[in-house]
Amino acid sequence: MWQRKRPVLAIVAAMAGFATQVAIADDGSTGAHNKASVAQLVSIRSSEKMPWNAVVVDSRNRVIVSSPRWTGSVGPAVAIAGERGELTPFPDASWNDWKPGSDASRCFVSVNAIHADANGDLWIVDTGSPDFGGSPIENGAKIVRIDPRTDAIKRVYILPEGALRTHTYVDDVRINGTHAYLTDAGEGALLVLNLEDGSVRRHFDNAVFTHARPDDKIVVNGKVLAGADGKPLKVNADPLELSPDGRVLYFGPLSGPMSQIETRYLDDESLGERTLAEHVTPWFADMPPVGGTAMDADGSLYYTPLADNSLMRRAPDGSISTVIRDSRLRWVDAPFIDGQGNIFLPVPQIDGAPAFNHGTSTMKMPIELYRLRLPHA
Repeated sequence: MWQRKRPVLAIVAAMAGFATQVAIADDGSTGAHNKASVAQLVSIRSSEKMPWNAVVVDSRNRVIVSSPRWTGSVGPAVAIAGERGELTPFPDASWNDWKPGSDASRCFVSVNAIHADANGDLWIVDTGSPDFGGSPIENGAKIVRIDPRTDAIKRVYILPEGALRTHTYVDDVRINGTHAYLTDAGEGALLVLNLEDGSVRRHFDNAVFTHARPDDKIVVNGKVLAGADGKPLKVNADPLELSPDGRVLYFGPLSGPMSQIETRYLDDESLGERTLAEHVTPWFADMPPVGGTAMDADGSLYYTPLADNSLMRRAPDGSISTVIRDSRLRWVDAPFIDGQGNIFLPVPQIDGAPAFNHGTSTMKMPIELYRLRLPHA
């Protein structure tokens, strides 16, 4: 997820086709539902040190997690999480040894996301900014591609200064052939990275569909999340997903809505900004503020509304259902679907970070990572 930004113009979008929600498990429902919740939600890792907001399970069945520096984490930036709470720096200790003044091009400054592509390679998103709301340091904002079969670095993509802005927060990434798509949650934009030559094109800086609306509020457990200025936090272009066939990119601010654009237009370097914007259309108009999203192979979007500690599913036909609602799911961030019918839910309790609580963490340790069997698997 991430970042602060000034209020912007409201987006106008209309989208129909939502069915009645069907709860599978809900804290506030019957005892039977409570039992279902306990049976389905399995804690597989926990930590007293690392408020992980991202997870992948790699081809060697290792659980790899990451956490931004500003959460108060005292663990590695990226780690292999062991069953007994041990955290092994990934891919090695040197990449997790950044200190102010050191070369940021060969160390993780503050990691916000890990993405596994179709071939199993891992793409680690380093915001390059050690402070929440800060600016990326020199050579800090980057994408690191790692082969988890050998833990070798395949390539480091340093994002050029021309693609960044003062409060850029590179949030997440999706890979599609020779291109990568990234969101800038701080300033509000999409970045298109050419994986062959490393060049980056920046799009939609002034578009309503990449910016939070002026009246948007992020509510977690009844509390409106506020920034250091005391005003409701605005998080711009944050969630993004790629359709299973790679033909459509879905994206939007954390508080919704989500829009869509065909990737062939994003990949076309000849298109001007105005022409490109004409190809953006509404997709999920009623998406609430979410901690994270994940798209399954059938095109279902799984997303985690922050207001009620839930995991929801938007089916390919647009119908909505509740997968689970549980008080333990306090700000589930980026879910991971393993292709075996399981979804992994990291629970970093981001709303409890010092940045949002006058410098004092309200996170309740340990930080948990849950696994859930998907009902449509």
